[in-house]
Amino acid sequence: MRLPNDAARRLFLHRHLLAEAPAGPGKGADLHGLIQQLGFVQLDSVRTVERAHHMILFARRPAYRPRHLGPLLERDRLLFEHWTHDAALIPMAFYPHWRLRFARDRARLESRWERQRPAGFSEEVAQVMQQIRETGACSSSDVGEGEARSKGGWWEWHPSKTALEYLWRSGDLAVCHRAAFRKNYDLTERVIPAEARDWLPTKAESIDWLCRAALDRLGFATSGELAAFWATVTPAEARDWVEAALARGAVEPVEVMGVDGKPRRSVAFPGVVEAAQTAPEPTKRLRVLSPFDPALRDRNRAERLFGFHYRIEIFVPAAQRRYGYYVFPLLEGARLVGRIDMSADRTTGALVVTALWPEPGLRWGEGRQSRLEAELARVARFAGLESVRFEDGWLRTA
Repeated sequence: MRLPNDAARRLFLHRHLLAEAPAGPGKGADLHGLIQQLGFVQLDSVRTVERAHHMILFARRPAYRPRHLGPLLERDRLLFEHWTHDAALIPMAFYPHWRLRFARDRARLESRWERQRPAGFSEEVAQVMQQIRETGACSSSDVGEGEARSKGGWWEWHPSKTALEYLWRSGDLAVCHRAAFRKNYDLTERVIPAEARDWLPTKAESIDWLCRAALDRLGFATSGELAAFWATVTPAEARDWVEAALARGAVEPVEVMGVDGKPRRSVAFPGVVEAAQTAPEPTKRLRVLSPFDPALRDRNRAERLFGFHYRIEIFVPAAQRRYGYYVFPLLEGARLVGRIDMSADRTTGALVVTALWPEPGLRWGEGRQSRLEAELARVARFAGLESVRFEDGWLRTA
């Protein structure tokens, strides 16, 4: 069975909740349901306009505001914070399957961090646990009195900070809230509801759930893409799952056509390919996407489907950047049409557009400019800004 590129794009965008016109209250049950459908929302601290997790949710719910997210984690305990391919907010219903992740992180970090992190972190593990047990939740600034403090990178964590992270990654502690984006940790039993802690799925049950849940959210995938989605199942485990699922007819093979006309062997649940080929075209609304949007997490997959090559240049020296420090992709209908370098000037209350690069061969006409201005006005309001300002020479060529 073959999935044409245009149908693959429609399916891809539909599964990432970017095909339909964005609508909904963006808070409470609606916001929780949105995150469940996505699977997780990646956290990131950079705030050139607004932090990545807020931009991801706003792209799908224009009524969303950053204040709507905290209660789901901190009050209602409908989300928990842990790792997929990076730090993320994850629905609490998925927590039992993270026990597999905890066990694997514990084994991996014990050996790696003894070599790579400051000497003495393992000796601090019991002390940190005892402190939290007796005095309650704390952040990294509340532990390790007298230890030398880091001046920057993760490699300079003090021993007690390293112990905190190890205990969190291995499941003994949980993030109860963030203050000024700093994690605060408490004992898992004080944070994670009993119903999430009480179910102990087997390794096989978790691998099956993780692979099925990934395929449901991706629409179609290779075994490697299934493994990468949650970054918990190994490539070998994902291959075995795909082979077994094919053998029992739980999934079917499909050739997904790239924008270059080349097929890629994948699998999909039965009926998905037929449905994708009759799905309606995505809304023509132009949207600003976060560089960490789930639709762009797998850069290679997005490039095969859309012909859109994207790499974030935060860590590239300024003189060597092709575009800019933190450039946002632009989605219009079923196309990624360009990228925009913009930032919030909170002194003047303006969203400042430094540069926009349309994709090669794409004309930036009046209609597209009008859709861009409407979206930037929405983004400005979302970020608490009053106006949009275009710098001289903002429209560039790639």
